Amino acid sequence: MNFFEVVNNRHSYRDTYADKPVPEEDIRKILEAAIKAPSGWNLQSTRFVVINDPGKIAAVNEVLPMDAVKSAKALIVMVTKAIDADGLCFEVEDYGIACAYVMLATTALGYATVCLDGDVQENDNRAKLAKIIETPDDVTVRAVFPIGVPASEMAAAPRMAYEERVSYNKY
Repeated sequence: MNFFEVVNNRHSYRDTYADKPVPEEDIRKILEAAIKAPSGWNLQSTRFVVINDPGKIAAVNEVLPMDAVKSAKALIVMVTKAIDADGLCFEVEDYGIACAYVMLATTALGYATVCLDGDVQENDNRAKLAKIIETPDDVTVRAVFPIGVPASEMAAAPRMAYEERVSYNKY
C-alpha cells in the first residue's frame, strides 16, 4: 500500500480479531515506525510496552472489557514521561503523533487497531493499567492499542468534506 492508501484504509477497529498470530517482526516494524515519529526537541518522551502474554491480555481486558482487547494477539501500551525543556513540555504532542504512526503502520501491515485513550482515562483505569505493566510513578499510561487481524470487514468512518474543514488565508 502506498501512503495515501494506508491513510484512506485506516479505521478504528473495535470488533473481535481473528485467531491468527501477529508475528514479533510485525510488532517490531510497527514500533520502529512509532519510534521514528517526530518528537519535540527530540526528547522522545514516549515508550511502548508490548503485551503478548495471554494472562496479561486478560488482566488488561478486566480493566478495558471489550472484544478488541479480549481477542487481540498483542496489545501496545503507550506511556509518556513529562520532560521539562526550559519550561516547555512536549509529552502530549509526542504522544499524539506517535499514536498516528502506530495506527498507520498497523494498517500498512494489514492489521487493525484502535487507540483506546478515552477508555484509559476513565474510572481510574490509568492507575490500574500502570499496575499491570509495572510503570514507575513518573510515567503516565496514555493509550492501549489492540493489534490483530480483523475478523470482520469495516471501513473508515465518513469524514467531513475538504471544503468544510479547510480554508485559505482566514478562518
